[in-house]
Amino acid sequence: MRQELMSLPKTLAEDVARNLVMVAKLLDDEPEQAYQYARVALRLASRVAAVREAAGFASYAVGKYSEALAEFRAARRMTGNSDLWPVMADCERGMGRPERALAMAGEPEVQKLDRAGQVEMRMVAAGARRDMGQADAAVVTLQSPELASHSIQPWTARLRYAYADALLAVGREDEAREWFAKALEADQGGTTDASDRLAELDGVEFVDALDPEQEADDALKPVAESTVEESRADESKAEDVEIEDVEDEDVEDDEEPEAVESEIEPEDAEAVEPEADLVEDEVQDDDAEDLAEDAESAAEARSEDRAGLPEKDGNDS
Repeated sequence: MRQELMSLPKTLAEDVARNLVMVAKLLDDEPEQAYQYARVALRLASRVAAVREAAGFASYAVGKYSEALAEFRAARRMTGNSDLWPVMADCERGMGRPERALAMAGEPEVQKLDRAGQVEMRMVAAGARRDMGQADAAVVTLQSPELASHSIQPWTARLRYAYADALLAVGREDEAREWFAKALEADQGGTTDASDRLAELDGVEFVDALDPEQEADDALKPVAESTVEESRADESKAEDVEIEDVEDEDVEDDEEPEAVESEIEPEDAEAVEPEADLVEDEVQDDDAEDLAEDAESAAEARSEDRAGLPEKDGNDS
């Protein structure tokens, strides 16, 4: 690619190179941004085969299969190389034309591919068979010496994964699980989701611990639950306190008369008796005074009667 860019002016070549570097960095994780950088590079140097190829892969990553196929065809015309033949056939699949993809698998260009290219073409052909409803034929298409080989190659994990997926499509679940496990064993770079497929077959569900939304939910959930539990505990405590207060009040109301009686009995009982004696003494004093007054009034009355009688002689006296 660097050699191809040397045909451009130095400043322009540097600008195109920077955009192509960004395409390579962002293609897997941020395909939309990679596509934008590829369009910039394509606008600056559309006659460079490496630029057309990079633009084709960027378009392929975002599902723009028609654009990708056009760019791949242009790059192939410029270089005369057949390395892009499998991905071109896959673009035909993406455009809803699996028959053309399957026809491309039988073209002479396939024989010009290296071993990795031929394996890739086999996987594309199997996918085309499945698109056409030929699931059993897809399984047979993937059965090859490369699949049976025990050596680990860059394409081994993907080939085993495609075969396991094809087996699962025809209902051969046990065999599919075995080949998913083999794909996981060969997937040193994490290019497939074989572990997730195995877990799905085993009924195990994974939770992404690095998911920020999940972390936020997990962080808020215990707080909410603890808050509710604390409020419920406080309410129950308040109810218990109220019940205890009511019970204490009832007990106090019941005990107060006994306490009063107990307080009166030892001390006030003695105090009541003297008061009764005092009342009797007062009554007796009052009666004595009344008798004295009656006696005085009677004496006065007798003296008055004597004063009104005639005088008698000495003999009578």
